[in-house]
Amino acid sequence: MTITRRRALASGAAFAGASLLPGRLLAETRPASIAFGPVSPVYAIAMIAELKGYFKDEGLDPKLLTGNSGTFGRQTLAADQALFAHGDASHPLQLTARGKPCKILLATEMVCSYANIVVRRDLYDSGIISVEALAASRRADGAKPIVAATAIGSGTWVYGTYVFESRGLGDKVNWVAGGGPNTMFPSLQTKQFDAIMAPPSWIVEVEKKGFGKVIYDTSKPGLFEKDFGGTVPVLVIYALKDTIEQDEALVQAFVNAITRAMAWVKATPLAEVQALVTPKYFSGIDPEAVSAELGFDTATWAYDGSIDPASYARGAKPWYRKGTDIPEIKYEDIVDPSFLAAAKAKTK
Repeated sequence: MTITRRRALASGAAFAGASLLPGRLLAETRPASIAFGPVSPVYAIAMIAELKGYFKDEGLDPKLLTGNSGTFGRQTLAADQALFAHGDASHPLQLTARGKPCKILLATEMVCSYANIVVRRDLYDSGIISVEALAASRRADGAKPIVAATAIGSGTWVYGTYVFESRGLGDKVNWVAGGGPNTMFPSLQTKQFDAIMAPPSWIVEVEKKGFGKVIYDTSKPGLFEKDFGGTVPVLVIYALKDTIEQDEALVQAFVNAITRAMAWVKATPLAEVQALVTPKYFSGIDPEAVSAELGFDTATWAYDGSIDPASYARGAKPWYRKGTDIPEIKYEDIVDPSFLAAAKAKTK
């Protein structure tokens, strides 16, 4: 189903159900769906915008669609099942290269929180405490160590493979798709995987449970900048170019809500942010793990949302490599900063 047809059906249904309501209530029924990976604090900004009522204030009825990995957002957007996606910046680049032109609207993370590498605790205890040591190790059958990303082609894969390749170790490990924590953790614990890519919340959980230990931690000041040359638009919110051309007002309203959510997080104590999102989204996750992930961006970034040409150019290192199959795309061809600029002006 095309975006135009899907929106027409959705709008028609909304009109049929609300034709007798005041105009303001009718406007509040405009659907605005966003797709992203696991229900993880790394994707919390849309949850915050929903819970704070910012989407509703903009006349939007949000629908948050989640899957097992960051590639879910890309796939859902490509299938015309969502209007927006939240995920690694490589995803809109990949879609654009495959004939689904996208526009990146803003960034929600500039230091990669999911480029961390966690090894099995028994390997760590045996002396494998660095990326180099992991690459030099061998499994019991003599095979290369197995490192799991959430999915091949996901953000964890893009940044994880780059960390090894930048050290000349790209051919020393075998990569597999590990999915979300429900599959990642048991596979690490049972030694099916030797290491996994992990956001901060996963690091806390596996270290508390005693079967994993972090050996590459991007929360350490300067580590990410040293390997990547500075900040990079890591997590972004994006949409198909067609969506933007067909309904700029909807896109602007969506960006307005997200921008307000970022401003609120920046000005709000971490405990209050956590108290807002936990009951609905993270009640089954260790509170310390949630705090670690929600606090990552607060500690590493100003919640500005901006993507300048210099930070985009630094992204070339992980994005445009053999294996990613992403052709180089110019900044001005895929980043549209106009909606963020208008949202900031409105917020002020």
